Amino acid sequence: MARAPITGLVLTGGGARAAYQVGVLRALLQLRREAGVPLAQCRINPFDVICGTSAGAINGAALASRCDDVEAAVDALHGVWHHFHADQVYCADTLGVLRTGSKWLTMLSLGWALRRMCRLRPRSLLDNAPLADLLHDLVPMERLPHLLAQRHLQALAITASGYGSGEHVTFYMSGAPVTPWTRSQRIAVPARLEVPHLLASSAIPFVFPATQLPRRGAMEWFGDGSMRQMAPISPAIHLGAERVLVIGSGRMQEPTERLPAGSAYPSIAQIAGHALSGIFLDALAVDIERLERINRTLALLPPAHRTQSALRPVQALVIAPSQRLDDLAGEHIDALPAPVRALLRGVGVQQGRGARLSRGSTLASYLLFEAPYTRTLIALGEADTRARRDEVCAFFGWGPGGAAGDAIAVAAGGHRATPGGTEGAAASPAGAA
Repeated sequence: MARAPITGLVLTGGGARAAYQVGVLRALLQLRREAGVPLAQCRINPFDVICGTSAGAINGAALASRCDDVEAAVDALHGVWHHFHADQVYCADTLGVLRTGSKWLTMLSLGWALRRMCRLRPRSLLDNAPLADLLHDLVPMERLPHLLAQRHLQALAITASGYGSGEHVTFYMSGAPVTPWTRSQRIAVPARLEVPHLLASSAIPFVFPATQLPRRGAMEWFGDGSMRQMAPISPAIHLGAERVLVIGSGRMQEPTERLPAGSAYPSIAQIAGHALSGIFLDALAVDIERLERINRTLALLPPAHRTQSALRPVQALVIAPSQRLDDLAGEHIDALPAPVRALLRGVGVQQGRGARLSRGSTLASYLLFEAPYTRTLIALGEADTRARRDEVCAFFGWGPGGAAGDAIAVAAGGHRATPGGTEGAAASPAGAA
């Protein structure tokens, strides 16, 4: 019987948008059961390598730390995201918002005149201290060494960005030794992963404070791993993945209709939302395009030359939202606590319904850790995945025969990518990923 390919799971960043990933994971497990996989096997983790960045790192670590019963792990994730409140992630009360947000905005506008405030030096727009308590309950990181030793998991990787060194660092734990890799401003570091790694990886720039992590015998401040992330899929390949499921947090293909550009000068919220979308969304689209280009190149090589190439094929399946999460966020801004809404209004976030579009909703989409919004994203993730049932089952080999189908590369929103003559066989340079 042929060995099953080593499967990697890549979870991207996006703050509250990561609720979509939970919906996808729930639907995947449901499809596995419906495909006739024996119940005894349904608890087994289908992902050998898990790589996460930002909020995706939190979801990935939560899954990895309970991967001896993957259905229970996803149920635990769903329980949090289905009942989410912003105060589980950041201080959303009036005092908490005043302590960080108002001082931060004042420093931006009047810092030159308020030098005495330098003693306070607010570090971020919001205080994410509550998130540490949530992570200690949701993610039992102390279980990872045992799970790796028992081969429930092959490797877990969490990516963060060093503010001091300027390097993009992937911290990883693996059951078997893996040689660290180094690329231009991208390095890998074996480490005992703990909650601070998750706090660092999910520290959205300007919004949440940086976290110190040990590296090279000293402490360095780290922020969101989506910053400077040029190759989101690369860590999974370096850790041995032969096929990769990527769950994104934004549309990979924009609809043909365009939103009205508007004539008003963009608010701080609009500019910030645009910048965050560049950080969280653009790198994945570029990496997928890179894989497809390499795949087309491999397809041109004769089989004998292909085996001698430094490139190797990697099956890739991408599932990403079929709807604009910005629009969905605009419909739920009023679910945020009043102090947070007031703070966001101060930077230009305005709610709109119907013909009057909300402004600055992109920024809000990353901070809307409220159940009405997260439940909507979970449902969207489930619907998007079930709509692609045949592709998912072929990718995992669920169904008659149990053998994985041809390599698949699927663009988001239900649009199928057809890169040349080998549909979906994404490839990556073995030595340059």
